[in-house]
Amino acid sequence: MVQRQFPKPQELLELMQFKRPDFDARHRRLSAALTIADLRLIAKRRTPKAAFDYTDGAAEGELSLARARGAFRDIEFHPEVLRDVSQVDTGREVLGGPMALPFAIAPTGFTRLMQTEGETAGAGAAGAVGIPFTLSTLGTTSIEDVAAANPAGRNWFQLYVMRQREVSYDLVDRAAKAGFDTLHFTVDTPVAGARLRDKRNGFSIPPALTLGTIVDAIPRPWWWVDFLTTPKLEFASLSSTGGTVGELVDSAMDPTINYEDLSIIREMWPGKLVVKGVQSVRDAKALVDHGVDGIVLSNHGGRQLDRAPVPFHLLPDVVREVGAHTEIGLDTGIMNGADIVASVALGARFTMIGRAYLYGLMAGGRAGVDRALEILATEVVRTMKLLGAHSLDELEPKHVTQLAQLTPRPR
Repeated sequence: MVQRQFPKPQELLELMQFKRPDFDARHRRLSAALTIADLRLIAKRRTPKAAFDYTDGAAEGELSLARARGAFRDIEFHPEVLRDVSQVDTGREVLGGPMALPFAIAPTGFTRLMQTEGETAGAGAAGAVGIPFTLSTLGTTSIEDVAAANPAGRNWFQLYVMRQREVSYDLVDRAAKAGFDTLHFTVDTPVAGARLRDKRNGFSIPPALTLGTIVDAIPRPWWWVDFLTTPKLEFASLSSTGGTVGELVDSAMDPTINYEDLSIIREMWPGKLVVKGVQSVRDAKALVDHGVDGIVLSNHGGRQLDRAPVPFHLLPDVVREVGAHTEIGLDTGIMNGADIVASVALGARFTMIGRAYLYGLMAGGRAGVDRALEILATEVVRTMKLLGAHSLDELEPKHVTQLAQLTPRPR
């Protein structure tokens, strides 16, 4: 039988733990975020619905995005035990340069609409942790300003081939002169996908002051203060704006893009050339035959063709066919460092994060991006240690099983 006694004052004092109050609201909310999903919830509270939905949403029924995230949930890890993992190395050389972690920040369009620090925050945060930052053709900060924000780090540029080819050629020239080392030639956007959240929200560039947006702004005055008191949006390529995102993309993109365009850009670009948006083994093999330095398996974050192939499912087949001849990256659906580790184990040289970084940006500007990268880096290190892997090169297919849900029916 348990013997009862009155609590002793000294024992009560030992149990009392009082923290010094944190009067910095931004630091307090970011410190409380333990996952990218936590940052997403903060971002949703702090960002107008139209801007948040532009980031959070995908095309049509959003099945491609849901399936991509489901693919990462449907894996089983196979750890190795009794290995000294007091230290792990998360770095490697990718596309001719160092990466301290196996992920880069992906290109995102209209970024300063999410939060006014935009690409400057992303580039600075990426440089601080030693990973590349990728500027979108539809970014809202100039090529030169991104280079200034990340002068000692690696900057990549994502290129759309525009209807006016001279616009694209000028961007290639500017990126080369600014010291960007890798060009991501994007091939999955001949036309804009049907992003229904944007249409329902009436999301336009720049955002229109309507009764709906004014009502939505009432609980988020800080966003509008930031937007209205900072410099006008500067686009990396568009000389004029006005209309929905889909209308802007359709007016700029050229559905006639082909391999001849790729060859022209290859001749112009002095650095590494990567093709982003590959969604089949056949195309991956054809691109390797055309001499590209890398490919990124991507369905554009589910924002283009709904029901598109899941990049993570496609990865093992592409690695088997062309992994010895080119460097393979992967994006779409990554929300956890374990997703990144699983991708590397199945043969990806690197991964790219888009929404994960934008949730941090919306949650707290540059500090929020820093927190997002910190969360992912911590998850990468912890997962590697629990798997018994000292380095990225020790991660192998034996560490991961992809569990099957979307099993093709016999033809």
